[in-house]
Amino acid sequence: MKESVLNEPSFRLFLVYRLLVTLAIQMQSVAVAWQVYNLSHSALHLGYVGLAIFLPNLLFALPGGRAADRYPRRRTMLISISLILLTSASLLLSHLFPRNGLGQIYITLGLLGLARAYYGPAATAYLAQLVPTHQLPRAVAINSTAFQLSTIMGPALAGVIVALPDASVATVYATCLVFLLAAVLILLRLPMLPVPGGPGRDLDILGGLRYVWGNKLILGAISLDLFAVLLGGAVALLPVFARDILHVGAAGLGTMRSAPALGATLMAIYLSLRPLKGHVGHKMLGAVLLFGIATVGFGLSRNYHFSLACLVLLGATDMISVVVRQTLIQTHTPDVMRGRVSAVNMVFIGASNELGEFESGVTAAWLGTVPAVVLGGVGTCLVVLIWSLIFPTLRKVDKLHLGQ
Repeated sequence: MKESVLNEPSFRLFLVYRLLVTLAIQMQSVAVAWQVYNLSHSALHLGYVGLAIFLPNLLFALPGGRAADRYPRRRTMLISISLILLTSASLLLSHLFPRNGLGQIYITLGLLGLARAYYGPAATAYLAQLVPTHQLPRAVAINSTAFQLSTIMGPALAGVIVALPDASVATVYATCLVFLLAAVLILLRLPMLPVPGGPGRDLDILGGLRYVWGNKLILGAISLDLFAVLLGGAVALLPVFARDILHVGAAGLGTMRSAPALGATLMAIYLSLRPLKGHVGHKMLGAVLLFGIATVGFGLSRNYHFSLACLVLLGATDMISVVVRQTLIQTHTPDVMRGRVSAVNMVFIGASNELGEFESGVTAAWLGTVPAVVLGGVGTCLVVLIWSLIFPTLRKVDKLHLGQ
């Protein structure tokens, strides 16, 4: 019987660290969205939140990937997390001393995007170093479970705190600071793993782009997520649904933000116990198709509980895509290039998430909130049909990794 990846102490420690960081970031995102919408009363400004994070992420992602392949990855993670901690402090000050209005918030979110550009590739590549290759699919699923657990608890906790009579978004930001400080202390206990190929190498910063472009399997998986989530970005508009359409307030917003993570967590647990073993390309495409259908259902719903069910389904189907995509990328990429390839993946993820928030905000401002969500879901379904034709390698992939 193969030894469980959970028997590795460093991997367990990494899971706790990942949970704390994601918990803080998710709580912070809910507080920022609520604060910005209360200050602006504009869906367009919710889009600007995503854009403020995405642009620096886009500009610095490739240098971030190069850093992950050139320098010790734990060191890069430590510097990045410290910067994320400072953004929580800045957001706390923006609420306590709101003289600078939305300007300070957007500048702070820009710094957050910069930090994430370096953090993402380093953390992803570090995980791949931490476990043997044959255990990587299960490690990715378990890591995704920890991530999704924090994305359930984070928004729900933030929504409850904001709704308390004697609390506010400032309390959320202060809580984020505590979680991030704890994460830094745990990170210092993780091993400083050697840089693959030796430290200080002069690496080609565009090597990750060239590798992804030449590997149609990875290119198809990454670009599918980009366009599907870019169009199906209903989550960015949840404050509008919570306040003006479903009328459930801040507590309802927290619950809705947690619903996709609940579906994703349940699916991640299932996949960690029963990993995908065959026809993974078809399963990934089918999951993204259901993601689009769930988005349409949420946009058309006027029933709070049905809306929650759609969001749960949305998260569950997205998790199938996440596990397949991340495992294919990790197992089909040499270790010496994992940081740079992960950086390219992070650019696509950022484009689909943060740029998707901007797209949703702009579309909602032009067409209205409900039409924006429904059209986005329909667009996601069309993307699946197109990608199944132009990326036959992705459609036909059977195993998650060559040794399976």
